[in-house]
Amino acid sequence: MDDVRIRKKKWAAPELEKCPYFIPNPEDRKGNWRQFFDNDNPIELEIGCGKCSFIAQKALLNPDVNFIAVDIKSDMLGVGRRNIEKLFTENGLPSPKNIALVAYNVEMIENILSEDDKIHALYINFCNPWPREKHKKRRLTFPKKLVKYKDFLKRDAKIYFKTDDDPLFDDSILYFEQSGYEIVYLTRDLHHSEITDNIETEHEKMFTADGIPIKYLEAKLL
Repeated sequence: MDDVRIRKKKWAAPELEKCPYFIPNPEDRKGNWRQFFDNDNPIELEIGCGKCSFIAQKALLNPDVNFIAVDIKSDMLGVGRRNIEKLFTENGLPSPKNIALVAYNVEMIENILSEDDKIHALYINFCNPWPREKHKKRRLTFPKKLVKYKDFLKRDAKIYFKTDDDPLFDDSILYFEQSGYEIVYLTRDLHHSEITDNIETEHEKMFTADGIPIKYLEAKLL
């Protein structure tokens, strides 16, 4: 998740309203996201997408996959839309048809997705670690949330999780195991692992520059 501290962008809402891949009423799409994309390609989801640097690259590199990117802040998505357009323009491509931007509270993700949407993959990148004990239930990898994700994940779907935070990573390993997921890959130093197709987020570049190893795991829904 990119830095949530972002100044109000007066231009964000008007630009998003004109954006063909911004979804103003995502609850109306619950169960029929394929109709928006108008194809049967796999759908993947990023929650806490921030400035969309990750999802923009995923969509560029995977034109046969559809991506839903969710963030609670429309100002952040406004910046993200510009980043997406910039990347596609630099590569000589028109606006993407395989991205849907959604301004929504992830706490209520079940209101916009259902089992009929059959999400193939879920990405959680550098979410808030919520270190205080009374706040841990807000973590995007907390067991209650991992169970909730099952409502829309396709059988054998994977969750891809990256963080710089050691306590969050250690706790999340237990969370996944307790919630009916199998951890199929794990490393505590992603950039020195055998993973060759990693896409760096803005936070990831910052942490790496500071010498902080990136923790990463892949968990499959059983």
